[in-house]
Amino acid sequence: MTTLKDIAREANVSVATVSYALTDSNQVSEETRNRIQKISKDMNYKPNLFAKGLRTSKTMSIGVIAEDISVFNAPEIINGLGERAEESGYDIILHNLRLCKRIGNDFNLMDNHRAVISKIVEKTVRQEVDGIIYIGAHYRDVTEIIGNIDKPLVCAYCFADERLHYSVHYNDETAAYQATKYLIDSGHRDIALITGRMDSMPCQARLCGYKRAMRDSKLLMKEQFIKVGNWEYEAGYGLTKELLQIAKPPTAVFALNDLMACGAIDAAKEAGFKIPHDLSIMGFDNRDICSYSVPKITTMEIPLNQMGKEAANILIRRLAGDESEQKHARVDCHLIVRQSVMQRDAR
Repeated sequence: MTTLKDIAREANVSVATVSYALTDSNQVSEETRNRIQKISKDMNYKPNLFAKGLRTSKTMSIGVIAEDISVFNAPEIINGLGERAEESGYDIILHNLRLCKRIGNDFNLMDNHRAVISKIVEKTVRQEVDGIIYIGAHYRDVTEIIGNIDKPLVCAYCFADERLHYSVHYNDETAAYQATKYLIDSGHRDIALITGRMDSMPCQARLCGYKRAMRDSKLLMKEQFIKVGNWEYEAGYGLTKELLQIAKPPTAVFALNDLMACGAIDAAKEAGFKIPHDLSIMGFDNRDICSYSVPKITTMEIPLNQMGKEAANILIRRLAGDESEQKHARVDCHLIVRQSVMQRDAR
């Protein structure tokens, strides 16, 4: 059976370096990590989970608490963290709070379900898991829900007590800035915005990104071009109808999620506008619906799978004793160019 010492000898590095490389620690360079991982694969290395558990009193299990697995972000995050956990010899135990099924988007109703949610969280903590990954349905502070957890915790798509816990997210403001700049660089000057719920942190951050991009390009932000939505298809549909009734309507609409972008497209079509010739539409999230819409929607992709992998990486490194000072990892969103934005001459 191949051991860490065998791999270290073959790679001409220390056993500690091999351990870091196999858990994707940032203690080694990407070149070294890739080389060691290839050697371990070629040597058919399999971690001895039983022996490792005896030495460390670990169960080699990770508890995963998802606020709602039916929400668009959860499946890919779970898939990413599950893949990385499997590669590192960890099992996952999944609990679903069904939070959005209980309260929808109205978190003012949280108190009505706090007891059952706390019970599930406490049950996960009591189980024989080495650490916990908590997946939020919306980006916000979940400290009150989590309570006092005495096991290593990593939050994905949310955050908790920043003095104690680690988190993985992306930068909403930067992503919205890049999306707006793409519209500007495509020749658009009259760019409307359809927001989500204004009491959500992602909405506020994306609104800031839009405004910053407009300011940096010295473009006028017209009050009548900023419409407050609620993340739902109907908001995109209804608010786009309002935008198209303005005497000089926008040439582009940036909807802060893909559902509202779909509503915007349908409203524009009904009004006789051709997409993207008469009106360009930009979305945000890169949900599956973007590829089925006609035309297919240009959008900002949230790297959910990567977020899951990074959450697992951080937790596994913590369980190996690596307490990094960098507690809040951020992954980059990516622009996905499809057919809903037209390149036009700047006016």
